[in-house]
Amino acid sequence: MDMFVTLLPISLWVIAFIIAALAGFVKGVVGFAMPMVLISGLSSFMDPELALAGLILPTLVTNLTQALRQGPGAAWASARRFWIYLVVGGTVLMVSAQLVRVLPLSVMVGLIGFPVTGLAVLQLTGFQFRLARQRADVEAGIGAFTGFLGGISGIWGPSTVLYLTALDTEKSEQMRAQGVIYGLGALALAGAHLGSGVLRAETLPLSLALVPPALAGQWLGGQVLDRVDQALFRKTTLVVLFVVGLNLIRRALTG
Repeated sequence: MDMFVTLLPISLWVIAFIIAALAGFVKGVVGFAMPMVLISGLSSFMDPELALAGLILPTLVTNLTQALRQGPGAAWASARRFWIYLVVGGTVLMVSAQLVRVLPLSVMVGLIGFPVTGLAVLQLTGFQFRLARQRADVEAGIGAFTGFLGGISGIWGPSTVLYLTALDTEKSEQMRAQGVIYGLGALALAGAHLGSGVLRAETLPLSLALVPPALAGQWLGGQVLDRVDQALFRKTTLVVLFVVGLNLIRRALTG
């Protein structure tokens, strides 16, 4: 108990739990954005490195439950379909994670916020960014970009969502694929930050404590998702990307 009180005062623990539940709810509805909501909310009142440690286990656990929602067989099929994305992204993530103590947080979030916001606006205003089929070179390039950003910031959702949306992936398949991709990415991130020292004995309690509220929020969001059709799902996804991108830009500009 003393370890938890030393880490944060009780009032801030309550706020952290609320943020985790909100992040889980958003993830339950659109399949992503948990790391973005968590790091944005938590780092507003704690050290960014501690916030990054805090998001690791909730992200890992909720992605595993998302990937397995239709069973292990369906999850394996998604893993086989996007294996290039997974291998390239995971490899780059392990390398770039070692830069987390070198690059300022404002640079990290700016690298994500500007392109995500721009692409979300374009698609919401009618521009259709579509890919007729999967291509190994395109998938490897987007996977490398995603892995780089994921390693330094814990955020790899926006580019993944834009890629899956460009392929016009069906709602259930997109949610499952996101769970597989993010789940393996979160596993790689956990391993990488055990090595970088971000996830350690002093920061592990925060990450563990945020798992239950994140799961509760995800369950509630999943109930909403089941009532949403494909067109509304796509539009909701883009709106969430736009809002998250704006917040990341704000944080990049304000330091």
